[in-house]
Amino acid sequence: MKIWLDGGLQDIETARVSVFDHGLTVGDGIFETVKAVDGRLFALTRHLDRLTLSARGLGLPDPDHDEVRRACAAVLDASPMPLGRLRITYTGGHGPLGSDRGEHGPTLVVALGESAPRPDSTAVITVPWTRNERGALTGLKTTSYAENVVALARARADGASEALFANTVGQLCEGTGSNVFVVLDGEIHTPPLASGCLAGITRALTVEWTGARETDLPLDVLERADEVFLTSTLRDVQAVHRVDARELPGAPGPVTAKAMRIFEERAGDDLDP
Repeated sequence: MKIWLDGGLQDIETARVSVFDHGLTVGDGIFETVKAVDGRLFALTRHLDRLTLSARGLGLPDPDHDEVRRACAAVLDASPMPLGRLRITYTGGHGPLGSDRGEHGPTLVVALGESAPRPDSTAVITVPWTRNERGALTGLKTTSYAENVVALARARADGASEALFANTVGQLCEGTGSNVFVVLDGEIHTPPLASGCLAGITRALTVEWTGARETDLPLDVLERADEVFLTSTLRDVQAVHRVDARELPGAPGPVTAKAMRIFEERAGDDLDP
């Protein structure tokens, strides 16, 4: 297994990032996860565009898209696998032990791990913690992920694969690594970006391809929605069969099943939509 680190491929056993890297010491970094199928990446251009938006949000230099593409291709060629999770990590680089950045420039890491196909449906829970829709990091895909680690651990302990958050005003927001959709009277709805959720790549494509509406939704919509589903890079469109103690029998329901089919067909037609 090889990874790309600061300009070239390195063996995973010997590749080293400084213990003073700002991504490690203060979480000053961003990342993207890209689905790799048989050595081909899905929606890479959209992921790179979002990487740049996140970098600008943190005040990091724009990543060099050509370099990142070369890095991705090199890592994929070095480690063939049928289904992989390719992660692009871009940090503030070597810096002081504090919030100020150093002068060494950013760190770029591209790594690949094997992944398994997701089941058609899953269980989720809601958690008591909130997303801050007005925070400095709102809408940015940063390496400051500890809140998600804590929430996902609670979900795993409850036999679920995802935890869902409300925002500070009680509206449905997102999962730890997914966006959430609900079906009400046959119509698909998802929280708007103003709710504080991440602008997911799969979310955007699902909205575009299914005509889903962006709607302010209270958290308790999960108690009455006809269907619920998640979207993310590795889930694509995934039905939810349990929310907390509420069972949704027959998941995926008809609207979700149609969304799953549409996404699979459209994604199969164009790897870089």
